[in-house]
Amino acid sequence: MTVLLVDDHAIVRDGLKRLLADMGQGPVIEAAGGREAVALARTERPDLVILDLNLPDLGGLEVLTRLLREDPAVRVLVLTMHAEPLYASRALKAGARGYVSKAAAPAEITAAVQAVARGEGYVEAKVAQAIALGAQTLFDHLSARDLEILRLLAEGRSLSEIATALGVAYKTAANSCTQLKDKLGVSRTGELIRMAVEICAPVGD
Repeated sequence: MTVLLVDDHAIVRDGLKRLLADMGQGPVIEAAGGREAVALARTERPDLVILDLNLPDLGGLEVLTRLLREDPAVRVLVLTMHAEPLYASRALKAGARGYVSKAAAPAEITAAVQAVARGEGYVEAKVAQAIALGAQTLFDHLSARDLEILRLLAEGRSLSEIATALGVAYKTAANSCTQLKDKLGVSRTGELIRMAVEICAPVGD
């Protein structure tokens, strides 16, 4: 089984490679960014993808969508610093087989990899509980692009940087931010950034 690791931190990829080696998984290929991941998936056709959502060039939810468009059978496990049910719910609806935060215990990450590799689903216990309790209801109407904009705003990105990361024109990014403010009921960009930071606060990297 070929595994594609997608994470912009080399130390994380190294740790995952050791974990996969202990599990007898392999071969393993690596990507440090979203566009690289999509290109590798197109040529290498991995069976399993372990995907971070925080990538420097293309958001994880967009990468997930593109990976599944290329190969609907690929099994994707999201492993990210975001434990918020909002992101987990979106990722699972987009087609991810599993979702685990980087703060999870190694045993749980191992269980998630094994389950998704078998074609089963796996969601970290505390994330699954939050989803079940409906903690993401307020943001159900947000699109994958909306969530990506929120993530980038929380990182302190400018509109120009957001446009580049999304691969769209500056005006399109600005219009998307305006629409997002309307959806969330805020009038100023500062309020949107504050909300983005609250929503996207990481649990650890």
